[in-house]
Amino acid sequence: MMQTLFSILGIYLFIAVGFGAKWAFKEKIDDRTITLLSVYFLQIFLTFWGLLKRPIDTQLLEAPALYLGITLLSLFLMIPLAKMLFTEPKERSIATVAALIGNTGNLGIPLGIALFGEESVPYTTLINLVNVFVVYTIGVFYYSRGEFSVRDSFLNILKLPVLWAAMAAIALNLIGYVPSPAVDKTLMMGAYASMTMQLVLFGIYLYGIKLAEINLRLSLWVGGSKFLLIPLIAFVLLQNTDMEPMVKGILFLELLVPLAVANVNLASLYNCAPRTVTAQVFVTSSLFLGIALVLPTLLKLFY
Repeated sequence: MMQTLFSILGIYLFIAVGFGAKWAFKEKIDDRTITLLSVYFLQIFLTFWGLLKRPIDTQLLEAPALYLGITLLSLFLMIPLAKMLFTEPKERSIATVAALIGNTGNLGIPLGIALFGEESVPYTTLINLVNVFVVYTIGVFYYSRGEFSVRDSFLNILKLPVLWAAMAAIALNLIGYVPSPAVDKTLMMGAYASMTMQLVLFGIYLYGIKLAEINLRLSLWVGGSKFLLIPLIAFVLLQNTDMEPMVKGILFLELLVPLAVANVNLASLYNCAPRTVTAQVFVTSSLFLGIALVLPTLLKLFY
């Protein structure tokens, strides 16, 4: 339990760095510039590093495939519900997609190691890959829909270099390319810079949040979707799936992690109420600290 908490708190330290920097320097720190640097440049390094770490084994694909299936099933449920509950376009976009984009990379991978050991890394890495495609396809589309037409939202997906980088990295992996130590070190430096930058960026946006401005109705919906609806769907499907207990636990963990900072990146990039989205990331991240206390007990349901 303590190891789990230390893993989470170590990650939250960089969020505090961003918050403190914005508090100290105010307008001297341009959050828009940091977003563009992260999305268009540093995340390319993260994508290549993650996808070239080890060969893609078809035997490992069951868990990420099920992760995608649960995500899409949840999306199909949320589309009509969000449309019915939220009339403002940007709120509706956030209500539809935010809970689906979890922090499977920065938080999910280290938590998997803390709870299941290094045997979890191949599974968490591939699940994070699926999440990357969810972020830069479904995520881009819905965050764009807050201000863009359907056609322009689809075009926004194609404009982001991370999607193309992921396709190139998969192609290199499948043909057997293995980075040299020098190349791997360069990719690793960029990857860790990207993860750190995203956490710092979250802290920067967090500084501008006032508790009185948090949309409680939207927070209840996003929090309920993240920690009740999606886990319930996952639990039912996993109980009826022939899969190793450890892999079930890893998959359930990856679906339970709080909202990713990528939500803030996309909301900022497409002007879809980034501070409202930041508030949702903050709320789910705070709730997850409490959930972390009972995580070992929850994961025992699969053993």
